[in-house]
Amino acid sequence: MGVSMKRFIAFSASLLALAAVCSASPSSDMEKKVSALLSKMTVEEKIGQLFQSDGEANGNARPEHFELARKGLLGSTLNVRGVKRVNELQKAALESRLAIPILFAFDVIHGYRTIFPVPLAEAASWDPAVAEEGASVAASEARAAGVRWTFAPMVDIARDPRWGRMVEGSGEDTYLGSVFAAARVRGFQGADYSAPGKVAACAKHFAGYGAAEGGRDYNTTDISEQRLRNVYFPPFKAAVDAGVATFMTAFNDLNGVPCTANRWLFTDILRGEWGFTGFVVSDYTAIEELVKHRIAKDNYQAAALALKAGVDMEMVSKLYSGNIQQLLKDGNVSMKDLNAAVANILRVKFKSGIFDSPYADPAPEGPALLTAANLAAARRSAVKSFVLLKNEGDLLPLSGKVERIAVIGSLANDRTAAMGSWNGDGQAEDVVTILDGIKARAGDKIRVDYAKGSGPDDQEGEDIRAAVKAAKKADIVIAVVGEGPLMSGEAASRSSLSLPGKQSDLLAAVAETEKPVIMLLMSGRPLDLSWTPYRFPAIMEIWFPGTMAGPAVADVLFGDVSPGGKLPVTWVNNVGQVPLYYNAKSTGRPYSQGNKYTSHYFDGPNAPLYPFGHGLSYSTFSLSDLSLSTGAVRQRDSLSVSVRVTNTGAREADEVVQLYIGARSSSVTRPVRELKGFRRVTLKPGQGEDVQFSLGPAELGLVRSDMKFAVEPGEFAVWAATSSVGGLEGAFSVIR
Repeated sequence: MGVSMKRFIAFSASLLALAAVCSASPSSDMEKKVSALLSKMTVEEKIGQLFQSDGEANGNARPEHFELARKGLLGSTLNVRGVKRVNELQKAALESRLAIPILFAFDVIHGYRTIFPVPLAEAASWDPAVAEEGASVAASEARAAGVRWTFAPMVDIARDPRWGRMVEGSGEDTYLGSVFAAARVRGFQGADYSAPGKVAACAKHFAGYGAAEGGRDYNTTDISEQRLRNVYFPPFKAAVDAGVATFMTAFNDLNGVPCTANRWLFTDILRGEWGFTGFVVSDYTAIEELVKHRIAKDNYQAAALALKAGVDMEMVSKLYSGNIQQLLKDGNVSMKDLNAAVANILRVKFKSGIFDSPYADPAPEGPALLTAANLAAARRSAVKSFVLLKNEGDLLPLSGKVERIAVIGSLANDRTAAMGSWNGDGQAEDVVTILDGIKARAGDKIRVDYAKGSGPDDQEGEDIRAAVKAAKKADIVIAVVGEGPLMSGEAASRSSLSLPGKQSDLLAAVAETEKPVIMLLMSGRPLDLSWTPYRFPAIMEIWFPGTMAGPAVADVLFGDVSPGGKLPVTWVNNVGQVPLYYNAKSTGRPYSQGNKYTSHYFDGPNAPLYPFGHGLSYSTFSLSDLSLSTGAVRQRDSLSVSVRVTNTGAREADEVVQLYIGARSSSVTRPVRELKGFRRVTLKPGQGEDVQFSLGPAELGLVRSDMKFAVEPGEFAVWAATSSVGGLEGAFSVIR
């Protein structure tokens, strides 16, 4: 046995002994262990824990990683994955003087190998269990590949569809976003993120990133503190309350201070007010970018600003490793600052269980990926995420009279596009295309013809004629159009929301055949459909549906399942309406048709094409019997709201009952409507169910101009509805 192996066994034994004590001790004892380990570390080793280095895109570690690991100078890696690779690099770390293990991270956003619908699509399910299950499956597959930390969920509120990263979040609404933030944290972490099949989660991007000016990614934001607290902060607070392990900084500057240097965000709010005890990681090279923000004159100052702001770990760039020792000597950061950052990281490492079990399970990860159960979950998730926007004449579901279908659009046969952006380790060959899904479900009784026609990257439209020819021969046309996978996501801002490429030409040409057309939209944001609804009787938003795109789409098209998704974002008529969101404030001159001197556009629509919360099904529903437990509730108490929902159609289907409130007056202006509850129910024909909601201080209160949360006395309207428009209305008062 070689000396290195003896040393490895000795360190492993001591490490396991230490971990056994930690795992059996209460949190106070764990803090003692963190302090004890910290006291043994050199300054160089401490700084090493603050460094996260990028691996290769294919999962390989870089040669320098092994050298740094053996010296105890590598706290974490990004992208290194796969059992063999992870264990080789971890072995090097355990050969270091103190044998502090590496935390392996990867962007597992909506699936690791089994790719689920993009997060915005999951939010369209209006079923937090869908997001929780998706995150849980993603965690189990990632853990099997040696990953112990993911950079998700993204919980930024986004109200500008030009911003490409809208696709990564839960849309425009604070309440919906908060519920889904907590669900995803639970899915990734469970009750204990050291448990098998679980990983540490990361709430990002703190804060205000989704409000980038002009929808341009990385752009500046200027948001009042009151609006931050009422609109943008709550999903992050929900993640903290759910036990999220880590936070990530946002790229943008916020009210003049870049988030990565914003002490108010990370020290005063996150740790001081909310009691967060995990660690904060910068976004990719965000500390280095403080120089480009022109808030730091050089890398030396940038490192100082970030560390003192409360940013514990630096992603990829090397300003901490290159400057902290000198900053300490110069007195521009203190040893207390450094120790606090290291302690935060060690705490998460202990909680993640990597001191106890530093190695990935040596069993091959293959059998744990793409399991039948995981694929079934991805299929269910996709089905629940689809939003039927329009269905004139009940064109859907496809009837038995259909004998020939023309499927057109390159996206129908595009495996990569179906996965969307940030698709983990998803492989195109695993994807069942929409075309294949339709063919499989159609069987031998229905002929399915395919013509590429055009796609989002097509600037020529050379195949449109073939698509028209196929349409003329068909009983019905299914047009799959939308965005390519990299047209939504990071660095994918758009100045136009129109269909890219020659897809509008394709649709116009097919419309001339006068054949009934079902338009399936694949996108990560609302698109400009200002002309299409008047030509096509059926439109369904399918987002980027993931690995099981084809079977899920076929399930809904053929009526095996009724669609029940609802929009998590307002669907504008055109980009000129942006930003347009349902819970805007009234203004002193609210829009009134025919009155010029009100807040409106005179040259186009003022209402959205489809409102927030909109979505149809293959059945019909009615709401009745709205009742409140009391007409007057005290500030500290709660009232219950009940409404009956009944399936009045002929098919089993889902409906999402939504509860909104509106304050008649308050010390500061409030939105005309605010979502405060929702529930998705499945009902058989003729079946009814009473849906209950509770309205208490958390739902009724707001942050006032003094930045304090309060429930104010006054009168409220309450609506039970199936979208943010209309519904059954009631009223109640809040009294002292």
